[in-house]
Amino acid sequence: MRRPTPTANGPRRSVERVLVTRVYSGDDGMSHFEELDLPLSISTAGAMSSAIPMESMFFRDTTEAGPEVWDYHVAPRRQFAIHLIGRTEIEVGDGTTRTFGPGDVLLADDLTGQGHISRQIDGPRLQVFVQLAERVDLSRWRS
Repeated sequence: MRRPTPTANGPRRSVERVLVTRVYSGDDGMSHFEELDLPLSISTAGAMSSAIPMESMFFRDTTEAGPEVWDYHVAPRRQFAIHLIGRTEIEVGDGTTRTFGPGDVLLADDLTGQGHISRQIDGPRLQVFVQLAERVDLSRWRS
């Protein structure tokens, strides 16, 4: 299976999987990045994942908010942030940064500890947030 690779103009995915970047709280109380591979199965309708239990979802448009920098903060709940328009830079506890743009999927899962910094790089941004059900098991997404 091919490993998805980031591209400058498109989402990080391949036919077999979608790359999900998880931000999580480590035992050290700091946030860290982890790459997860969300598997896809080929069907007559295209490549699709299995159903992922969720609680709710909402859209966020930052047009009225102006350029944003959110200093260290934790995620309010376990949720996907799927970027549709614009770009965001996320910084974790050790200073590592990643940039997310259209088609990229971030799993905000750092519910405790120091948290992460979010910076708008290119805006305004349009994102969809999908709040995951507590029973979602990430272990099958680890390579």
